Amino acid sequence: MGVFVFLPLILPFTAWPVARLAEQHLHPRAATRLLTVVAGVLAVCSTLSLALLMVVGTAQLPGNPLPDGWSDPEVRAAVPYDEVAGKAAIPALLAVVAGSLRALWRHCRIRRRAVRALAGLRPTSVAVLSDPTPYAYALPDGSADGRVVVTTGMLACLAPPERRALFAHERAHLTGRHHRYLLTVRLAALANPFLRPLSSAVGYASERWADEDAASVVGSRKVVARAIGTAALVSRGAPVATLAGFAAPGPVPRRVAALLGPAPVARSWPPLSTTMGLAMWCAAAGTAASALSSANSAVTLFLILKAATPL
Repeated sequence: MGVFVFLPLILPFTAWPVARLAEQHLHPRAATRLLTVVAGVLAVCSTLSLALLMVVGTAQLPGNPLPDGWSDPEVRAAVPYDEVAGKAAIPALLAVVAGSLRALWRHCRIRRRAVRALAGLRPTSVAVLSDPTPYAYALPDGSADGRVVVTTGMLACLAPPERRALFAHERAHLTGRHHRYLLTVRLAALANPFLRPLSSAVGYASERWADEDAASVVGSRKVVARAIGTAALVSRGAPVATLAGFAAPGPVPRRVAALLGPAPVARSWPPLSTTMGLAMWCAAAGTAASALSSANSAVTLFLILKAATPL
């Protein structure tokens, strides 16, 4: 077990460089998927390490229900760091579990409330709300396609081509299941605060992904850029943070600038000689090392405790 159990807690640092570089050099679709996988794997490994440390710490607490052999001096010698790190992992893991459950509960509650609010409307793919406040968002309501929700206030601010860009953007969020990526990285950031840069990067990349899909549907990148800029000036974004909005909070000028430039190219894995390639290889190595460290610590602890458990 040794120091390997601590590596997954700090290896998320290796993914920091790829977060910003992926936004700039990868196609938004590839960046969203890559960063979500990296964040998810690192979060699972980090949580597993906390769980292993918690088992070690719990075994040393008086009155614990675990077998007496788990607190034997020989076991304590084979599994170090039980005095401080093991006991500190108990509240840390409880905080991770409580925060994740709260985030899941809030996510589901907001979706249910949004679905109930549209219950009286016709079951169409686009729900237009009579509301002077301009906003629009994609609502994954459990159906195959979901619904695009937009207010009359938002439609009044956009020209007909820009409205088409709005609907194409929100439909891209639903088609790409972007809410799943956003939820995954949000939970990953709760599991390990070092993963927050990846959460922010996925939020931006998913918006850029929808922007590019909308530009393909509309046939004009300038129209989509103009629609985003107009919506950002008049809109507060989605009414709640868990729903993907057309004028999502964040670097809107960067999105507009990207749309006014050439379309991104879907590239394969960049070579190691480039900055992007080096960052991706570092992130891949850190993710692999985190997984191997977690597996090594879990197997080692299992074998030690199995030997110390009376038959």
